[in-house]
Amino acid sequence: MLVVGEPNVAYICSRYYRAPELIFGATEYTNAIDVWSTGCVMSEMLIGSPLFAGENSLDQLVEIIKVLGTPTREQVKSMKKDYKEFPLIPSHPWEEIFPTGTPTDAMDVISKMLVYVPTQRLKPLEVCVHPFFDELRAPKPDHKFAIPSLFNFTEEELKAAKDQNILEKLQPKKLPETQGQDSNF
Repeated sequence: MLVVGEPNVAYICSRYYRAPELIFGATEYTNAIDVWSTGCVMSEMLIGSPLFAGENSLDQLVEIIKVLGTPTREQVKSMKKDYKEFPLIPSHPWEEIFPTGTPTDAMDVISKMLVYVPTQRLKPLEVCVHPFFDELRAPKPDHKFAIPSLFNFTEEELKAAKDQNILEKLQPKKLPETQGQDSNF
């Protein structure tokens, strides 16, 4: 469990999904590391292979820089106090990373999850209400399979959604009619 102000271990998470602040050795972090990892997994699902496939921690950082570009001094300081000079590498456009036909909303949500500065990444509930996931809240989904129950949040999870707009979008008033009817979920 993450406790604010309490140090944690920096060596956590499989390398391909490790947030840059962990690569820099940060021991104080938040669930923003999980948002980063989720963005990596979503990217892998679209591409068919890991987005950042480094062979070691340094190589992992190089792979991240190849996509996001060189972090600024301020971005590095937000992840860890020590700053090292990096070669200047421009960011790579998401449209060139993902296959042709990748939904714009998919690229948008991933680009907002894979951000150097942890506090600038989408929060977990902001990811849930991103337009990419609107189809899951649609009254009549366009697909033939039932959607598993997605909207039974705990009180603690709902309290984390302080913004009323997030709450309203998170729990649609009318759930899809096929919701929960498929026992394969």
